[in-house]
Amino acid sequence: MSATEARLSASVHGSVQGVGFRWFVQREAARLGLAGWVMNRHDGSVEVVAEGPEEALQQLVGRLRAGPPGAAVLSLVQQREPARGDLIGFTIRSGSHPGD
Repeated sequence: MSATEARLSASVHGSVQGVGFRWFVQREAARLGLAGWVMNRHDGSVEVVAEGPEEALQQLVGRLRAGPPGAAVLSLVQQREPARGDLIGFTIRSGSHPGD
């Protein structure tokens, strides 16, 4: 892990469930070489945790703001912290959404 690596925690709000958002995030994060996970939340949002180079995290945030076709992102709340190095691969977690 290099000094330029960070951890992104993001909550994406809008029409982001039932539109393939988690699979979109998993594909984009893997393409960017990031580790982490994505999960639907009970409140209708999607939670994302990712680690990797800051430049790749910035690119992921841009993709989160756009979302896949059919999504309508209204807001994205994010925070950064130093990378912990405890994430392997990028997975879709089952969340508290009844469709999971």
